[in-house]
Amino acid sequence: MAEQPLAGLKIAVTRPRDQAAQLAQRIAQAGGVPLSFPLLDIAAAEITLTQREQLSRLAQSELAIFISPNAVQYGIAAIRAAGVTLPPALKIATVGQGSAKALRELGFESIIAPTERFDSEGLLVLPELQEVAGWRVMIFRGNGGRELLGDTLKARGATVEYVTCYQRSKPTQDGAAWLTAAPNAITVTSSEALGYLWQMLDEQARAALRDTPLFVPHARIAELAHQQGWQQVQLTGAGDDGLFSALIAWAEKKGKHERADSTTEQH
Repeated sequence: MAEQPLAGLKIAVTRPRDQAAQLAQRIAQAGGVPLSFPLLDIAAAEITLTQREQLSRLAQSELAIFISPNAVQYGIAAIRAAGVTLPPALKIATVGQGSAKALRELGFESIIAPTERFDSEGLLVLPELQEVAGWRVMIFRGNGGRELLGDTLKARGATVEYVTCYQRSKPTQDGAAWLTAAPNAITVTSSEALGYLWQMLDEQARAALRDTPLFVPHARIAELAHQQGWQQVQLTGAGDDGLFSALIAWAEKKGKHERADSTTEQH
C-alpha cells in the first residue's frame, strides 16, 4: 500500500463530533483531508426518577442489551450515577463489535454479540437469545429507534423494558457548505444521519453530490441511499476499520484508473 494512499482526497466524516476523531485521524495520517460534518448530536439523557426505578430493576434482570457504543457509554454512566450494582449473573449483550469493544474497555468480559451480521437481526439469531421465556430484559438505547429487538424478545416470552440513556438530535448545518467543501467521498454510519443529510440539501446540492462516492457500513443504510438516488454507494465492513479499509481500496483503484487514463492520453 502506498505511504499516503488518500493524499489530497477530501473525505467527509459525519459521525457525531466526539466520535469522529479516530476516523478523521486515520484519514489525515493516510494523507487525506478529513472534513467534519456531524449529522447527529448526541447527549446524555436526563436521569429521571422513573429511570432510576427502571435501573434498580437490573438486580432482577437476566439480560441487559446495549444497542450501540453510545448506549454503552451513557448507559453504564447512568447505571453508575444511580448507584446500581449489576448482579453477577446478569448477561450482557450488544449488536456490534464496536459496542462489545467499549464494554470490554469498561471491564466486562463475557459479552453476547454477533460475529457476522451486526444488527438486531444478527443478535436475535444467536443461541443465547432463543430461550428467554420468563426473563426480564433491559435494552439501553437512544430516543426512538427500531422496535424489532424488543418485540421479538417479547414474542419469545421475555419482559422487555427500554432505557433511554442518550438523546439524538439533528444538528444545525447549512447544506450549501457541502457544495463549498466539495468532498471526494462521504462516510455515513446510520440511516438516521443519512436522512438528515438528504433533508438539509436542496435540489442543486443533491444533484451535485449524488455522484460522490458514499461509504456506509450497513446494508440498510445502503438501501436508503439507493432510494435517495446516490449513484456510487459502497458497502463497507463494520466500524471505523471497515470504513477506512474501503476508503483505502477505493483510493488505490481511483489512482490506478487515473494513471491509466494519463498514459492513454500521452499515447
